[in-house]
Amino acid sequence: MNLQTEAEKRYIRDLYEDLLQSFNRPLTEENRQLLDKAFHFANDAHMGIRRKSGEPYIVHPLAVAKIVTSEIGLGTKAAISAILHDVVEDTEYTLEDIENLFGAKIAYIVDGLTKLSGEFDSKQAANFRKMLLTLSDDVRVILIKLADRLHNMRTLDAMPHHKQLKIAGETLFIFAPLAHRLGLYRIKSELEDLSLKYKHSEDYNEIKLKLYNNQEQRKLLVEEFCKPIDKKLKEEGFDVSINGRPKSIFSIWNKMQNKGVKFSEIYDLLAIRIIFRPDPNKSEKRQCFDILSLVTDIYKPRPDRIRDWITIPKANGYEALHVTVMGPEGKWVEVQIRSQRMDEVAERGFAAHYKYKGIEEKEKEKDIELNRWFEKIREVLQNSENDALDFLDDFKLNLFSDEIVVFTPKGEMKILPKNATVLDLAYDIHTRLGDQCIGAKINHKLVPYSQKLSSGDQIEILTSSKQSPSPEWLAVVVTSRAKEKIRNSFKKEHKKHIESGHKILEDAIQNSRFQLSSNAIKKILRHFELNTKEQLYANLGMGIINIDNIDQILEKKSENKFVKYWRLTFSKKKALEEEKNNIDKKKPFLLGESNKDYVLSECCLPLPGDQVVGYLGEEHIVIHKMTCSNAIKLMANQGDKIITAQWTKFKLFSSLAQIRVKGLDRVGILNDITNIISKQNDINIRSVSFEAHDGVFEGLLYLYIHNLGDLEYLMTTLKKVKGVDSVVRLETNN
Repeated sequence: MNLQTEAEKRYIRDLYEDLLQSFNRPLTEENRQLLDKAFHFANDAHMGIRRKSGEPYIVHPLAVAKIVTSEIGLGTKAAISAILHDVVEDTEYTLEDIENLFGAKIAYIVDGLTKLSGEFDSKQAANFRKMLLTLSDDVRVILIKLADRLHNMRTLDAMPHHKQLKIAGETLFIFAPLAHRLGLYRIKSELEDLSLKYKHSEDYNEIKLKLYNNQEQRKLLVEEFCKPIDKKLKEEGFDVSINGRPKSIFSIWNKMQNKGVKFSEIYDLLAIRIIFRPDPNKSEKRQCFDILSLVTDIYKPRPDRIRDWITIPKANGYEALHVTVMGPEGKWVEVQIRSQRMDEVAERGFAAHYKYKGIEEKEKEKDIELNRWFEKIREVLQNSENDALDFLDDFKLNLFSDEIVVFTPKGEMKILPKNATVLDLAYDIHTRLGDQCIGAKINHKLVPYSQKLSSGDQIEILTSSKQSPSPEWLAVVVTSRAKEKIRNSFKKEHKKHIESGHKILEDAIQNSRFQLSSNAIKKILRHFELNTKEQLYANLGMGIINIDNIDQILEKKSENKFVKYWRLTFSKKKALEEEKNNIDKKKPFLLGESNKDYVLSECCLPLPGDQVVGYLGEEHIVIHKMTCSNAIKLMANQGDKIITAQWTKFKLFSSLAQIRVKGLDRVGILNDITNIISKQNDINIRSVSFEAHDGVFEGLLYLYIHNLGDLEYLMTTLKKVKGVDSVVRLETNN
């Protein structure tokens, strides 16, 4: 057994002493003794076990416990649970041993954490659902798990690359949004940044370097911006601290991707925070608005960028006033105004603040709000009949998305996810109302049931006894409750749909020039991006898809033709040496795996040169761009089927790409753009559509591109055309 060295023992003892100093309140003698007992017990239990980095395993639970106390603000029981969280999973001790030594409550938390250990496959997703059912009983299970994930991300360097991709994808898909929903903004940002570090290391390092290089410039800007505000607020008797923080690397990268802009084109890299010590004789809300008024006396606000999360706080308890103002040098600057209490909630999370640190009477209303959220979670979990991974999609969509606030005709407030429709609201109120919904009146104006809702809308649902759910509704709604109710309404018809779909397919193929064969089924499945014949038959039977163009589908040449021109290398654990003499240049090859064909996913249109990953399907490997939302989901849910992929030498060939061009309209601009594309760059245009309104144009072009470098060069050239404001590459999943 590889025991600890004397140096390691001193290091571990120092870590434990740091943990004891990290509590927000002085420890009682009883709590100190319990912590000592847990530390020695866990240290002995993990003796001889080492992490991938080579350090003694006990370092990890101690680090998790310190995150729990110093960064989330939990107390002794949570710290003890964090110290013990891997004992049952990794040693011979049982949950019964934990209960006998440390009590039922700590054993209950450790049990929840044990259920959520390991990798996130479908079994793990099922455990996630079971564990979330206990959320309203003890949210500390989730909070400690987030601390555990944060420390694992901080020490991910020791893992092999394919594991780094899998864990980073999992973190982005589930844990960062969960931290956001629980109000742990600092932890959420760090999880996102660390995920980016391993998924897109070059982009991460480039943005990090640029932020470092312009930190002095930012510091001067903050000082210049804050000086008149600080002076004015102190003259008015406010006790404030003002600081400026750059946006997270991930948020900058995300904006660059979504808007197709460079780092230099992002104007709001900085957020100014005004945190005040409230006057106990005045309401915090009144004081926030007084400060807002003083700030806008100095700097002109942007009217569409004032956000009031004090009157109606976010569901996770976040409260603040946000305003974007025109600062020095013509730069927009976001200003956040909040009290010390609001700032603590924003930094450490409302769940920990309200439940484990004691709350004042005025906090009880927000206590009720968060418990409503917990009850909503329970409803989603208990009613869902989806498989575990589909459940994760619904859970993530409904509980982590941005929210809107709408009102019923009687003024009752309803909180729904962004992009929710009339149908979502109808099902949120009552199942029967949803089943019979034919439309609504929004602000007294008649709209269809597919109409998206906006914050502040007042909605009256219209119904008819003759109405019933149809398959098309699934594409209209976004909430899991609505989807579940719609699915339930025709679940009994599922077998009939499959039988009907089978008959539709047989008839269609009989009337075509082809025969019903396994190859024909594979082509149809690939065309509709389905996995099984049952899915195909059901979708046909429900009318979700149709095969009126069966001849075109079956005539379509296999996308494997593409591999005659491009080659990818793959590895799951480590790259193997390429055997150059044995390469069949007409087929793809796979290093370390069986020789499967690969196809390029239609959901993200990867080009040679894009960062890509491979997904091991039953018939072939599907290649996705690393940034593809479907790839992120696959990395999170089915990481064992993800392999790293890299472009190697290729012969010249073209692949379809989409770009959008926007700018100021002028005579001849379309001709200038198409000349650059076809004549100067020798690129074929499949189609082009341009529209101009009120002096502004927008064009969508489908081009045949050789590789990513050619596309980037073309986009850079087009941006130099007089009148062109932006050129963005589009993906079909955006």
